[in-house]
Parts: sequence; structure tokens; C-alpha cells
Amino acid sequence: MTDIALKMPWLKKPWQVIQSRLSEGRLPHALLVTGECGVGKRAWADAVSSLLLCAKPLRKEAGTPVACGQCRQCQLISASSHPDVRVYAPEKSRMIKIEQVRQLSAFAVSSPQVASRKIAVIDRADQLNINSANALLKTLEEPVPDFVLILLQESGRPVLPTIRSRCQVLSIPVPSAEQAEQWLVGEVAELEEGKQPSPELMAKSLMLAGNAPRLALEYATGEFPALRDEAFDKFRQFMKGQVAVAEAAKAFKALGLEDMLWLFEGWASDLARLCAGGTANDHEAGEMLGFLASRNPAWRAHELLDQVRETRAAGVYNVNPELEASRLLIAWRELMPTKRRAS
Repeated sequence: MTDIALKMPWLKKPWQVIQSRLSEGRLPHALLVTGECGVGKRAWADAVSSLLLCAKPLRKEAGTPVACGQCRQCQLISASSHPDVRVYAPEKSRMIKIEQVRQLSAFAVSSPQVASRKIAVIDRADQLNINSANALLKTLEEPVPDFVLILLQESGRPVLPTIRSRCQVLSIPVPSAEQAEQWLVGEVAELEEGKQPSPELMAKSLMLAGNAPRLALEYATGEFPALRDEAFDKFRQFMKGQVAVAEAAKAFKALGLEDMLWLFEGWASDLARLCAGGTANDHEAGEMLGFLASRNPAWRAHELLDQVRETRAAGVYNVNPELEASRLLIAWRELMPTKRRAS
């Protein structure tokens, strides 16, 4: 199996940590892996699962182990059918429920079926509700020798401090622009002819994704860039008083709640950076955000970020995306300077 750090070089440091811990016999029972959406946390977790379960790991430079890719364990993992690997992710409610954590706890104390240990991955540990998070604490407080738990957390999405304190924390960085582009070009080259996005669309997708390569691939092969452009056009018109809030909100609703919040959050973060003298990641929105930054204190940007987080937290209760878009648009509109009345 190819070393994950060769395909995704920005994963090299956290990958080497696991290789070293495994070689030294100091593998932690629980890992909390943090990083931005789309930087490869799940790919890293899959590679770690392969390494930890491989029956005949290969030794590379400095004696670091790599999964062989040939044994039965590696083949089962490659086919996503290994009975000693379980993945738990948010369901329709957008949260990881207590029933899922109870299943995980039962899996943790069971005997491995075909490997020497068991691996559980919680994809989006930041989406544990309070009951499921508390239920997970028992598993963390009473570790099982042949069980490893990997929790994946998106940056800026909190987990309970009691959970974090019981895990070894590893951070996945955002790759450089060059690394992200190189990875995206390689992935796109494997797509069917006719389904490969243009270089211009790839560059735009990388910009919108903040150089998170897996998210950029999703954007480049999906509808997000076009829907985002429509939403941004309505946003500018609304901010200038050219369209009503209801019309602008419909364009944001078309994105879906998560992508809508991602867009608003990115603009609010760019506004905060511009207020502090930095530059906007979304350079297409930079002119408008720069205008707002020149007329508002930085704390207004942080107020917007707080409102986005409130909406995201309320999203688990199936809020109305159009109403939430209207609420956030009105908050943005309040940043526009008011015209002086003629005396």
C-alpha cells in the first residue's frame, strides 16, 4: 500500500507520529484528529486503520512501518468490508446519536474477528450530541487493550473538553497551494473523459475551498461553484438595496444549509482578516468585503461568525434554511453605511 504521506505530503507529520508510536509500542488508545473540512482527515484515518491491522507491515526508511497492501487484512480494508473496523458518522439528524455510541461501546469490548485489534472511527466527533458525548466518556475512561478509537473533528467545531482531555490530539494542516493543486490535478486526471473540470474551474474550486483539496475536488465536480456565484450575485444586489431579502435568500437556500453556512462563515472570516489588515481568501468577494471592513470594527465580523455558529447548532433541529438565510443576510446588511438625509 502506498504511503499516505507520499500521496498527500501535508499529512506527513501526523502520519509519522503514528508510525513512531506503533514502532515504539506506545500507540494511544484514542486519537482526536482535527483539521479543516476537506484536508484528508478520513483518508488519514483509513490509512492508519490499514497500518494498525496489517498482518505483514513493510519497513521503510528509518524502520517506519507501512501497510503491505497484500495481506488479507489489507484486502478487507481496501474493500471496505473489514469486520474489525467500524465507522460512525452523523445520520439524518446531522448528529451522532447515543444508540450509535452504544454500538461502538459494545464493539470496543468484543473480541476481534480476524485481526489482532479493532478500530473505530467517529467521523465528525464534533457532531456528538450531549448524550452521545457523555456515553462515549465511559469507553474513553476504561480503554480496552486491543481497541483504538479515532475521532475526527472539523476545525472550529467544538467537542467536550472531557473528551478532548482523554485523547492524544493530532492536527492535520491545510496543504500549500502547490500541494493542493498537484493533488487535485492528479485526481482529476483519473476521471472519465468529458467529466474532467477545466483548469479555470479547478483553480476557482481551490480558492473557494481554501486549498482543502478533497473539498475542492467535490466543488470542481459538483454544482457548488455555479450555485455560489448565483448566491454571491444576489448577495451584492441585496447589499446595494437592489433586490428584496426574500429573493436573495432563495439563492442561498439552493446551496443547502451546510454549504450556505460555509459560505457565510468564509465571508465573515475574510471580513475579520481584512479588518485586521490581512487579505480575503475569497478574492472574488474581496472588493465588497474590503468596503465593509473599511467602515466597520472587527468585532462586527465576529458577531457574524457567532450568528453562523448559532444557526449551525440549531441546524440539528431542522431549521428552515430560507429563514436562516434571511436572518443572516439582514445581519450583513446592517454593516452597510446609512445614507445621510438631506437637510
